[in-house]
Amino acid sequence: MLLAARNIVKSWLLVLALAGVFALVGWLLDGVRGLSIFVFCALLVAAGAYWSFDRVVLGMIGARELAVAEAPLLHSTVERLSSRAGILKPRLYLIPDGLPIAVATGRSVTSSSLAVSTGCITACPPAELEGVLAHEIAHIKNHDMLLQTIGATFAGAISNLAHFGLFFSGRDDENSSPVAGIAMAILAPIAAMLIQFAISRQREFKADAVGAEISGRPRSLANALRKLDAAAHRIPMNVAPAVAPLAQVNPLAAYRGGIASLFSTHPSTEERVARLEALVA
Repeated sequence: MLLAARNIVKSWLLVLALAGVFALVGWLLDGVRGLSIFVFCALLVAAGAYWSFDRVVLGMIGARELAVAEAPLLHSTVERLSSRAGILKPRLYLIPDGLPIAVATGRSVTSSSLAVSTGCITACPPAELEGVLAHEIAHIKNHDMLLQTIGATFAGAISNLAHFGLFFSGRDDENSSPVAGIAMAILAPIAAMLIQFAISRQREFKADAVGAEISGRPRSLANALRKLDAAAHRIPMNVAPAVAPLAQVNPLAAYRGGIASLFSTHPSTEERVARLEALVA
């Protein structure tokens, strides 16, 4: 309960931080007028993220709702794990993709969805799949979805500020600053990314621990993480970058390396596996 409350507070702090980036960019680009426009845009982004991002995510990954008759065992597993977690059973979706991936999204524990790919169902035996599902249910229990939803939406929106920066930098206007426009076009997406991954990394560790507690299978979850990580390096990416931070193991892992790993929204799989193995011990 305390963890959930902390994540709700973090969600609001994240909104304020990213709205602040919007406001700063607007001020530097076009003074008070720019600040007003960008703050208004930030409010629209926050409202859109709250009310519709779950549907946008499910659409991006091509998920379709999975009827009970199609996968009764999978539904019963999700229902059992949700009961152990003390939350309502989320709506279950299937992602028709060979990339092993599982995603939880939604506004709250009473309005949540869990999507799992055919690749994940095929690659993981029942015990490991249960660990994967428990991890995602832990995100729901911990109220992570709102946090990650707002973070992913704002990160995408702020990345688009590059276009605004270049537009304002080319204007012949006494309030516009060419230097500020170019600087913000470069720095705004970096600022958004830094805020996002600072929060995302810790929530993965917590979801691993809570998921292991829910399923009672920390070793199965550790084994599943190894498989998902190996697949992320082997199977071609078919996930939108905005959705990637919501996945259990970042499906863009194959495109990261060296210093780029410092900017990953996920902690290393090796460290996550080590912590789960410690729980077994």
